[in-house]
Amino acid sequence: MAIEKKFRICPLCEAGCGLEVYVEDGSVVKIRGDKNYPPSQGYICPKGAALKDLHEDPDLVRTPLIKENNSFREASWDEVFKLIEEKFLKIREEHGSNSIGAYLGNPNTHTMAGGLFLGPFLKSLKSKNLFTASTVDQMPKLAACGFMYGNPMRVPVPDINNTDFFVVFGANPLVSNGSLMSAPDMKKRIKKLKERGGKLAVIDPFKSATAEQADIYIPVNPGTDAVLLLSIINIFFRDNLVSLNQDQNLFKNFEELKKEAEEFTPEKAEQICGIEKDSIEILAKQIADTEKCSVYGRMGTCTVKYGAVTSWLIEAVNILAGNFDKKGGNLFPRPAHIPDGSLPKKGFKVHRFKSRVSGAGEVMGELPVSVMAEEMETQGEGQIKGFITIAGNPVIAVPESERLDKALDQLKFMVSVDYYINETTRHADVILPPASPLSHGHYDFFFHGLAVRNFASYSRPVIEKSDQEKDKWEILAKLILIMKNKGWQTPAQEIEKSMLNDIASQVIKGLGGEEKAGVTNEVLISMLNGEKGPERILDFLLRIGPYGDNFGLNPDGINLLKIIENNNYIDLGDLEPWCEKALLTPDSKIDIYPEDIKNSVKKLKKELKNSMEEKKNEFILIGRRHLRTNNSWMHNISSLSKNNRCTLFMNPADAQKIGIKNEDRVKVRTEVSEIIIPVEIKEQIKENVVSIPHGFGHDFEDIRMETARKNPGVNVNRIIPQKIDPVSGTSVLNGVSVKIKKC
Repeated sequence: MAIEKKFRICPLCEAGCGLEVYVEDGSVVKIRGDKNYPPSQGYICPKGAALKDLHEDPDLVRTPLIKENNSFREASWDEVFKLIEEKFLKIREEHGSNSIGAYLGNPNTHTMAGGLFLGPFLKSLKSKNLFTASTVDQMPKLAACGFMYGNPMRVPVPDINNTDFFVVFGANPLVSNGSLMSAPDMKKRIKKLKERGGKLAVIDPFKSATAEQADIYIPVNPGTDAVLLLSIINIFFRDNLVSLNQDQNLFKNFEELKKEAEEFTPEKAEQICGIEKDSIEILAKQIADTEKCSVYGRMGTCTVKYGAVTSWLIEAVNILAGNFDKKGGNLFPRPAHIPDGSLPKKGFKVHRFKSRVSGAGEVMGELPVSVMAEEMETQGEGQIKGFITIAGNPVIAVPESERLDKALDQLKFMVSVDYYINETTRHADVILPPASPLSHGHYDFFFHGLAVRNFASYSRPVIEKSDQEKDKWEILAKLILIMKNKGWQTPAQEIEKSMLNDIASQVIKGLGGEEKAGVTNEVLISMLNGEKGPERILDFLLRIGPYGDNFGLNPDGINLLKIIENNNYIDLGDLEPWCEKALLTPDSKIDIYPEDIKNSVKKLKKELKNSMEEKKNEFILIGRRHLRTNNSWMHNISSLSKNNRCTLFMNPADAQKIGIKNEDRVKVRTEVSEIIIPVEIKEQIKENVVSIPHGFGHDFEDIRMETARKNPGVNVNRIIPQKIDPVSGTSVLNGVSVKIKKC
């Protein structure tokens, strides 16, 4: 049989690169970067090339599993769904809706099923005990944008293709391929930035791969970016450098922000941030004076004690320098699948309810992952007794992870939708494995909304799934039917039909009703392209989106079939200014100093009075990531795990002080616990700072991940205390004090 070349969008990180997948007789022969795919132009990172290895991994779970006598056995889909219905409905009947909790991991955002069916699934649980990886990494950014622009999905992204000064706080896009900024091949984009005379600045305590390329590198003390940014704003106002790109009347609390920044002088920032005040002055003036400047921050600015404050300040600096909603600055993407006017202008609120035990506040309908364990351990009404994890591994990802590991053992019943028996799913009573990533179509519902250029792209399945396999959307639909008391035997397509009817009803209502619109739900749905649930829903959203064909009323508009016929990609142009239409605040104004942020700044100022001196004999811990991994996802792929080392980075001066040599093993201790880890001495790490990567710790005997077990590494989250950003509830992973002793 001849080898076929098929197109696939890579689903393994936010970049979404184009892949050429060569298939022979139903098997993948090789994977290459697709030079004809405009966003990535042939670029491929090691993860994309390893998609073949993931598809063929012998440790993948391919049949539903049920645990009996502490071991898993294979089962039929009918058997597992019947068992789930019996157990979960009984728990809910006896203990109430809040007795069933759920955790969603990051891989969900890389699937069409996650983009479309997770919302209805969470709604069907009717529970307040909902948790996601967002409070491990990105919630501060989303919350800050929600407060300012009215909706957490309105996130301005750097116009990296047109900027002349790219300022990066606490991020490493050459390794992450962009995060909350979908931009394949960042190395080429930074090269083009420099070719047109632009500059790159990186502010980070670790001289990362991105910082190595920087024209300006500033090694800031971990967790102090908020003070540095407030100092930059102080200089803007002090030297009359504020240059808004919009009318000042568009902003609320402008004068309050000016007053707040007065005390954050460069001299004060020098003491706290470990940066010479002259460097701060120069950076501030370069940001203000450069016509096209983009300031961007990510993990190092989100996973700190005041992550929401820091994320807000990055937005404020862009606004005050005149680089918000401006070409070459930061702009809102306009994705093809979100119809204009479909998001309500009701503003954004947090802490609408609180967790039962410690009173942690809700954000975006979910509670912080930091309270998961206590909500399982603590008896009383609302105690979590049933639990569902979907594509997540919180035993690796969540602080004080050993506590959560023990808490999961106390559950009455647990279900995991996952490919692996990993550190978390080994606790499950049932494991539901979706079909291979190569067996479903792909459209980036989340990351088109964060792309550095507007476009629409879709890829068909590369490998046909077998009759014994189920797509992830089918699994989620079955779980929705069970939790809605509609019965596990009801076809999954009923949820698809219900979702399509809801969309059609909203469209017809917006047109004034059936009589005025001259069309019914059935007529609209009958015109859709796509054979399966996600594709049909996608086609509907594309047709009514900002570039859509409106079911023929706009013949030049797009739909799913047009994308497929256009080599799977339609370019929709550069990011363009459109903030006044994009704003979703009730008064159509930007709150430049939101109330929730004010309260957190007060706490920050109070804390600074007591933190001017570094603690003796302690180091400040930060994280890092590898190009070959995405958190803990791909440690079972041999081609990706060979050169990934879980070590502690330490500056040579610090190593000399405490008598440590390269490859020595050290104890790293906090008030929670301690770990033992080998040391790599690196000049790139700032003095008094150490770094350990996130996502390792595969040393459990009862996991089925043989490659990961050969290179287990150490789970840094075993020693991270359960401390959170007061606004967003996000775990504090960076800026943690640790003590280090040679073994």
